[in-house]
Amino acid sequence: MADITRLSATELLQLYRARELSPVEATQAVLERIDAQNPAINAYCLVRGDEALAAARASERRWHAGEPAGLLDGVPASVKDLLLTSGWPTLRGSRATDPAGPWTADAPAVARLREHGAVLLGKTTTPEWGWKAVGDSPLTGVTRNPWDPSRTTGGSSAGAAAAVACGLGPLALGTDGAGSVRIPASFCGIVGLKPTYGRVPVYPPSAFGTLSHVGPMTRTVADAALLLDVIGSPDARDSLALDRVAPAAGAVAASRVSGLRVAYSPALGIDLAGTGPVDPEVAAAVRTAVSALEARGAQITTADPGFGSPIAAFNVLWYAGAAAIVDGVPADRRHLLDPGLAEIAAEGAGYSALDYLRAQRERAELGALMGAFHETYDLLVTPTEPIVAFAAGAEVPEGWAEPRWPSWTPFTYPFNLTHQPAATVPGGFSAAGLPIGVQVVGRRHEDSLVLSACAAIEEALPWRDRWPS
Repeated sequence: MADITRLSATELLQLYRARELSPVEATQAVLERIDAQNPAINAYCLVRGDEALAAARASERRWHAGEPAGLLDGVPASVKDLLLTSGWPTLRGSRATDPAGPWTADAPAVARLREHGAVLLGKTTTPEWGWKAVGDSPLTGVTRNPWDPSRTTGGSSAGAAAAVACGLGPLALGTDGAGSVRIPASFCGIVGLKPTYGRVPVYPPSAFGTLSHVGPMTRTVADAALLLDVIGSPDARDSLALDRVAPAAGAVAASRVSGLRVAYSPALGIDLAGTGPVDPEVAAAVRTAVSALEARGAQITTADPGFGSPIAAFNVLWYAGAAAIVDGVPADRRHLLDPGLAEIAAEGAGYSALDYLRAQRERAELGALMGAFHETYDLLVTPTEPIVAFAAGAEVPEGWAEPRWPSWTPFTYPFNLTHQPAATVPGGFSAAGLPIGVQVVGRRHEDSLVLSACAAIEEALPWRDRWPS
């Protein structure tokens, strides 16, 4: 049998069903790998091995009785440390959070994992309150890219991406307010999906409002679809959650791309003069992925959606959210905050209600524009990032013209503004061996179609056998 830690969730379930592997064996293998690898990578900020093994033994008994609890019974999974997990502290990467809790509730996605029998391993690292797209915080330090530990994982679902990339659990829950699932998934060479807003319920509401989504992070597209089905059930605590929809796993197929109208946008038509053009290696990898879609029968047109950079509107919404976070921190603990978070919060506190509503109006206009665009095109394909992973511990690459992280991720946050499903799938590697992600964006509610295009790219450009050394 292959290394157990390199098996996908769907492969583990097949082996459990055939009684060729037990959840206890799988969980033990993953925990041993966490013990060996986590000190260097810093993907987990909390590991509860005894609890995981107890859950795995209960799962083993259910499988032996022929009565698995749900779609993920016995599959090891991790939870980003922004999501409430009953009995475990959710510190959000912050020294200002009181570890005493109480910690009595599960976030909706965590509750669904438990209901479906997943084995919860622990919590993964995040920058403080998920405020930036790299993987360091004052509380947990720097999370490092498994492909090159001198490089960033990206963020804010930093530990989740690193864990999946190097076999520290096949499934991870991430959150995405501006690319926080897709950015680290791209930099670490895994699959990440930001679902249609409301597809996965959220509780408590994010300080960043409806920019923030919860989504799956996995090594395979099939696993992403399976995890989406599990966490995509309604929850009464989220008044904006969508009703249950048809399962994604059954609708995801590479063959679905045949005949689709796909817009290929090399740079979204956004002026990148202030940040630098798309890296040639990234551009070449994305073109190869687009060619793979064309080979499967997709109708490819080079076309941009037609919007300029919405960075100004995004910053108003994001910085105002940061101000709300800091406002909730006791004054005598604010000196413990990440200085960058404190800086953008101070700027956000200066915005007026009118500024906020103007930004929301621009957001609505962008959503309408993308709605019209998708009347012509079923899918949009772009780079996930214009660059590969840069130095760990830095907010921006060395020598970057802009001081803040949104400047180097211009292709992700626009689709948080529009609530569309957007996924990243590995499309290749740079000459230095760093992963390159391809982003696929669809119209709202077309999550399974987005994943189908990702499946076609995955099938044409297999990377499953390539692991960090």
